[in-house]
Amino acid sequence: MRISILQDQLARGLNIVSRAVDSRPTLPVLANVLLLAEDSRLKLAATNLELTIITSIGAKVDASGSITLPAKTIVELISNLTPDRVDLALNTTNLMMNVRSGMTNSNVKGINASEFPPLNETFEPDIVMPARVLKEMILQTVFAAAKDDARPTLTGIYTEFEGDVLTMAAADGFRLAVRTTRVQNGVGGHSDMIIPAKALGEVARIIGDEDKEIAISLPQARDRVVFQYENTLISTSVIEGKFPDFGAIIPKSYSTAVTLYTADLLRQCKRAEIFARDSNYSARIHVKPATDPTTPGEVMVVGKSAERGDNEGVLDATIEGIPLEVSFNIRFLIDALSVMTDEQVVLESNGAAHPGVLRPRDRDDFVCVVMPMSNNR
Repeated sequence: MRISILQDQLARGLNIVSRAVDSRPTLPVLANVLLLAEDSRLKLAATNLELTIITSIGAKVDASGSITLPAKTIVELISNLTPDRVDLALNTTNLMMNVRSGMTNSNVKGINASEFPPLNETFEPDIVMPARVLKEMILQTVFAAAKDDARPTLTGIYTEFEGDVLTMAAADGFRLAVRTTRVQNGVGGHSDMIIPAKALGEVARIIGDEDKEIAISLPQARDRVVFQYENTLISTSVIEGKFPDFGAIIPKSYSTAVTLYTADLLRQCKRAEIFARDSNYSARIHVKPATDPTTPGEVMVVGKSAERGDNEGVLDATIEGIPLEVSFNIRFLIDALSVMTDEQVVLESNGAAHPGVLRPRDRDDFVCVVMPMSNNR
């Protein structure tokens, strides 16, 4: 194996696939990245058996071949080289990869590619949709997925195709995020699955800002879903189990509805969070409707710390309904507001003991439900 390739392209490719490498792999070869050179392309792949990422980049291939190299070592080495040509030459006798770039000469010990799990690159797309739309849907749900494995189904994002409607939902027991959209050339029936949040996070990470499409292959007879974006393929196993009936969690009515500018509310929440850290991130929202039709209502966001002080931020708002005082985990509000691209947001509630609902003012395709915290403060 002997190839030449540009440093920035190699670094980008390695950064993409190395995200599939576990910090504590079950087999030594799973700590490595596969490099396969053939037909003027360098294919890179990594897997933890549940998540597999494959990408390919253009290269000058003087001699084809394959090897696996330690992911951490090769990623750090290539990313720290200057933007220049990188020459890779494999010694098949001792499995040592020579890396040359400019005045730098390194040797990296590898493991035979035959020990790497076989790659299944068969791909027949069932859905093709705008990549930016899928990326936005992932970002607007993935933050609400559970981080621990106590309830495995909650570590994934429920993904449902119903005709031409795609729904994605995530919940961790304290909050719920649901996003829907319409797709052209839908599946024509019903298909649902729970996709690991980590895998979808990687899908969102590789999608750029260009108007390009992403293709999706649904599990069918196998238990894997596959995404293809440009020259990168991400394959992941789905999570077995039943996702909660999230439709029943979303309140159908409210006694108070508050309309605010998203950016203003987000800034006030971030200020309150500085002080709310000492009280399990509990911050209070005070909603005071206007007493005069010619003046706006008032929303106060309060974060307190017995040791470090407090912060009170006041915002003008359009308020419908009755006054409200409720406590939320302020990080949950920040997470939801941070992925809202809309100018204005609506906060709905039925009182201090009921969930709060955040939704864009002018759209009905995204909703986030947040459970309240105790008001005994």
